[in-house]
Amino acid sequence: MNMNEPAALFAPPPPPARATVLVVDDNADNLRLLAGLLEGEHRVKLATSGPRALALAQREPPDLVLLDLMMPGMDGFEVCRRLQAEAALRDVPVIFVSAMNQPEAEAQGFEAGAADFIHKPVSPPIVRARVRTHLQLKAWRDSLRSRNAGLQAQLEERLSQVQRLRDATLHVMVSMAEFRDEDTGNHIKRTQEYVRVLAEYLREHPGDCPAAHALNDAAIELMVKSAPLHDIGKVAIPDQILLKPGKLDAEAFDVMKTHAMHGWRMLERAGQRMGGGDSEFLGYAKQIARHHHERWDGSGYPDRLAGRDIPFAARLMAVADVYDALTTRRPYKEPFPHEKAMAIVREGAGGHFDPQMVAALEACEQRFIDIASTWRD
Repeated sequence: MNMNEPAALFAPPPPPARATVLVVDDNADNLRLLAGLLEGEHRVKLATSGPRALALAQREPPDLVLLDLMMPGMDGFEVCRRLQAEAALRDVPVIFVSAMNQPEAEAQGFEAGAADFIHKPVSPPIVRARVRTHLQLKAWRDSLRSRNAGLQAQLEERLSQVQRLRDATLHVMVSMAEFRDEDTGNHIKRTQEYVRVLAEYLREHPGDCPAAHALNDAAIELMVKSAPLHDIGKVAIPDQILLKPGKLDAEAFDVMKTHAMHGWRMLERAGQRMGGGDSEFLGYAKQIARHHHERWDGSGYPDRLAGRDIPFAARLMAVADVYDALTTRRPYKEPFPHEKAMAIVREGAGGHFDPQMVAALEACEQRFIDIASTWRD
């Protein structure tokens, strides 16, 4: 980096060439006087009333306004307030030019949004100096605003890049698991959408569940994006077990069950490598990977958690995962119709599943049917 760059970054920006100054006064002599003082250096516009001044400013915002206070019809205070009320004009500095020198008038002027006061009769050097100073200050503010907007755009682009990188990494990780388990098909997409439907329903009908009361759009989106990683640990399961047709024996099933902890460890190491970055996303992903086979009654694995000790995201995933397993073909079974799958899920309420999750599924049956149809294998 050039050592002069930091200084250049904060160098005062020049005021705009031929800045536009709007002079407002109902007295023609005052207008001629102020115009004569400023025309050599600035572009001057003149208005003899408040409404005319507002019309000119709205048509083409000036860089600065010199405004008389005492005018018939609409006084300077009201003109200033109306300028401040418009987004395109509120950053234009207003300098009151008035014969009123009472402190109360100045206080009222500053409350209306004035940047400064010049008292009549005016001193030409003071007018020029005040105008030059406030144009320089406006140039500073405009420059900082422009830089901030540029930095904000850069930040948003970097965040977008990180988001795209995360999504691409997620896709690669999920694809690894799908590649090794050829029967999953659209299981990933379906379970994502099932999780979304359940979470959105529970946000609207939280009942007595604290986690449901805390749901918002951002949390739901993170859970949905994390859901595809629920079986990522299957990449560590030997092919002879993962791809075995028919039901697994007890020994093979014990090996299969280790995929939950394998997945959690993989995601935990990923989080450590990232230095804690993307912690919310990985937090949900780890909960889902490790605990989606826990059971409400405590008989699940790997930690035998029970009830609401099971993370909320994992309870959602448990219902979504089992419903999808029941309604699709697997190496060890043919697909069950929706009605039979629902009967099995209902039977598991309070044993396998959180009863509130089962109730949510019952309330959203048609949407589950639609998702299953849209993303058929």
